[in-house]
Amino acid sequence: MPFYRSVGQIPDKRHTQFRQPDGSLYSEELMGQEGFSSDSSLLYHRFRPTAISSSVIHQPERAEPVPNHPLAPRHFRTHKLDGAGDPILGRDHLLSNADCRISYTIADRPSPLYRNAIGDECIYVEDGAAHVETSFGSIDIGPGDYLIMPMSTIYRIVPHGEAPLRTLVVESSGHITPPKRYLSARGQFLEHSPYCERDLRSPAEPLLVDGENVEVYVQHRGRGSATIWTKFTYAHHPFDVVGWDGCLYPWVFSVHDFEPITGRIHQPPPAHQVFQGPNFVICNFVPRKVDYHPDAIPVPYNHHNVDSDEVMFYCGGNYEARRGSGIEQGSISLHPSGFTHGPQPGAPERSIGADYLDELAVMVDTFRPLELCEPALNVEDTNYAWTWNRDPGL
Repeated sequence: MPFYRSVGQIPDKRHTQFRQPDGSLYSEELMGQEGFSSDSSLLYHRFRPTAISSSVIHQPERAEPVPNHPLAPRHFRTHKLDGAGDPILGRDHLLSNADCRISYTIADRPSPLYRNAIGDECIYVEDGAAHVETSFGSIDIGPGDYLIMPMSTIYRIVPHGEAPLRTLVVESSGHITPPKRYLSARGQFLEHSPYCERDLRSPAEPLLVDGENVEVYVQHRGRGSATIWTKFTYAHHPFDVVGWDGCLYPWVFSVHDFEPITGRIHQPPPAHQVFQGPNFVICNFVPRKVDYHPDAIPVPYNHHNVDSDEVMFYCGGNYEARRGSGIEQGSISLHPSGFTHGPQPGAPERSIGADYLDELAVMVDTFRPLELCEPALNVEDTNYAWTWNRDPGL
């Protein structure tokens, strides 16, 4: 992260004696990226964070993804997914490759404690609310929030309120950060960035929970790009951190705080970028004034991103370019490399003269092909690929 935080109790100097009220030493835990060579935080535990009493295999039921073959644009209706579960073990995996996996969850109960030891996670809240408990402290999330959870952080999600928690989840094989072009060489947000440090939220105080023989589910690397799971039992509850400091911690950014970049003619998706990850980017399209050239066409032009697959999650407003395609709230479209995509028939003409677009969508562009997971195929609108053939009046 681009700035330093200090929460709770910490000693004056790193790696020096820091004693509990009974005289025993607090246990240090350095969480750091890239082998002591990048961002890190130093946490102080009441108990040893290394003390586990068991380690057993956990095997979630998952079908192997299949290629997008025959190649086609796809439309998945996430609101037709069956049932609700917890926000982590209940994730319905939709699309994946070696760099990331995209899932959707409908959650009405707390998750177990969980650690993703493969990479960072980006969790976008479509609807509902939750309290997120982590070893760094707790933080609340609600509609429009992005939660960035650093790799190997132990956390759980506790939904609350009457509506189920609906989230889009991007699990990375590495780290998710703001785009480098938004940051100075020392990590400060620059003036041209569409958001800045003032827009970010993170845990403000320690979270202390007592407990013994506490289970934590860990997702970690297996052979090749495979992911495997283990269930640890910790001797003491891992939420025993009295203080921490550093530049690595969970943080939240609201899509409603994103300041859109507009121009006289249509702006390409990089103007809407919010995060980057290994071989993928995340953008968001928010309500905004649109192109003000007298001959401007506000909706996107036909385009073929020859190096990437484009995933769009439609989560609010009216996405004018997709009118007539069957896209609705909660829809996900996949426009793969090898297919030229663009606005639906009639959309360019209808958009002329508009000065504002009321749309909300999250986009993930991946630079390796995405494969299709079984839950996505179960809620696919198989007519979507042919909607560009329709009469523009429909």
